[in-house]
Amino acid sequence: MKELKGGVALITGGSKGIGFGIAEAFLNQGINVGITSRNKASAEKAAANLREKTDGKGEILPLQADVRNYEDQVNAVNALIDKFGKLDYVIANAGLGHFSPVDSLTVEQWKETVDTNLSGAFFTLKSSVEALKRTKGYYISISSLAGTNFFAGGAAYNASKFGLTGFTQAAMLDLRAHGIKVTTVMPGSVATHFNGNDPDESDSWKIQIEDIGQILVDLLKMHPRTLPSKIEVRPSIPPGAK
Repeated sequence: MKELKGGVALITGGSKGIGFGIAEAFLNQGINVGITSRNKASAEKAAANLREKTDGKGEILPLQADVRNYEDQVNAVNALIDKFGKLDYVIANAGLGHFSPVDSLTVEQWKETVDTNLSGAFFTLKSSVEALKRTKGYYISISSLAGTNFFAGGAAYNASKFGLTGFTQAAMLDLRAHGIKVTTVMPGSVATHFNGNDPDESDSWKIQIEDIGQILVDLLKMHPRTLPSKIEVRPSIPPGAK
């Protein structure tokens, strides 16, 4: 099993939700982690929280970057490499959702969803791919079950996540010749603040952020010869199940 201590990871959207859960899991393995947020104060607050929760097992670097801006991503990658000397793991996690019937979906909502969830993942990989070639690293995108299952009101979100799943799988075929592993993880219902939700006991049936963190740790530890390229994750027992 691969030793992860001393590795270096970039996690976009790492100040809350799934990204925060992944950062905590990585830090507990001794991985040094950079987390990005569009808001500098949010990134710094999350970093302080993560330091407390993980007791210095890995070092945390908060970074201000908007995944919709390619130059921001380049700067985040460079800052992380300047700090730690390399980049082993890149987690394209930043995402958002606007849910509305297509006839009332605004142009701005469409653009923000696609620019963040799809173009942001491309910018994240494009800015880091040469560093990953040097370390024979790992790129993981956080897609969604909405990346294969469409639903009413999901035109923008479905389009972005279908696109993200396709992008990541094509990137996997492009980059494995360079020794880079590529996986997309597709969660169903996760207990986060996504789309205005306020997690409480009623969300206990959902996937928890630490569960996604554990899945990614297990991926990083897997033998280099084996690549789970697409992973669907669902709650074991949804509400109302008998």
